[in-house]
Amino acid sequence: MNYSEKEIKDLENKAKDVRRLIVQILARAGSGHPGGSLSATDLISVLFFKKLNYHLNELRWKGRDRVHFSKGHACPLLFVLLSKIGHFPEKELWNLRRLNSILQGHPDKRTPGVEISSGSLGQGLSVAVGMALAGRLDKMNYSIYCLLGDGEVQEGEIWEAAMSAAFFKLDNLCAILDYNKFQIDGRVEEIMNIEPLVQKWQAFGWNVLEIDGHNIKEILKAYDNFKTAKEKPTIIIAHTIKGKGVSFMENVVDFHGRTPTEEETEKAMKELR
Repeated sequence: MNYSEKEIKDLENKAKDVRRLIVQILARAGSGHPGGSLSATDLISVLFFKKLNYHLNELRWKGRDRVHFSKGHACPLLFVLLSKIGHFPEKELWNLRRLNSILQGHPDKRTPGVEISSGSLGQGLSVAVGMALAGRLDKMNYSIYCLLGDGEVQEGEIWEAAMSAAFFKLDNLCAILDYNKFQIDGRVEEIMNIEPLVQKWQAFGWNVLEIDGHNIKEILKAYDNFKTAKEKPTIIIAHTIKGKGVSFMENVVDFHGRTPTEEETEKAMKELR
């Protein structure tokens, strides 16, 4: 599918708007995870604004595409996008992580639009496999999109789920790996190297797409490729930058789980104009 430069620019601007909100609501909350939310912003913004199949007037429509954040700590990104498509008013974002808020520190079923509570790393792909199998059994034509973190790909359950997805030929399942090269304690390659990733997923029987996770054209092309792949699950291995879009957060492991100060937030807003 061909996309105009206007469409590409529009998606870039929308992703920048999402980044601004992520930084602002995390600064207000005083806790949370900016680095991994910002690294996945382009990937998931394109999905929500351009590719996701849903009905605005029936948000729990049975035929809707499902999005599951296995890396649940990146939920500020999910919450911003859920508000953008109408699951709840944008004003609710400012209650992130507050007592009794519908927006907690990880995805929770109490949040409108969240398919399942998540955040125990390594489990999400198994959940997505179950969703994909359910869709097939129910003879429904929806797609399952599962966002993974590179640190959690060290978990054994991920590979059991990968084997199952290929065995059942779940071509309605698309895993999206936010490969920003960092986890909570440092660089992934220094803690438990997961390379060679492409060859591993290929060996497990997946349709493997390797892209620049900040290039809108490549992201769109990858989602289009997924929709045409047959009898294989798809994984998009997206090379990203932790903290993307905010210079002092980029590739800084401290911002895995530290929110910006008031002064840092002002600086970030100037960079994200």
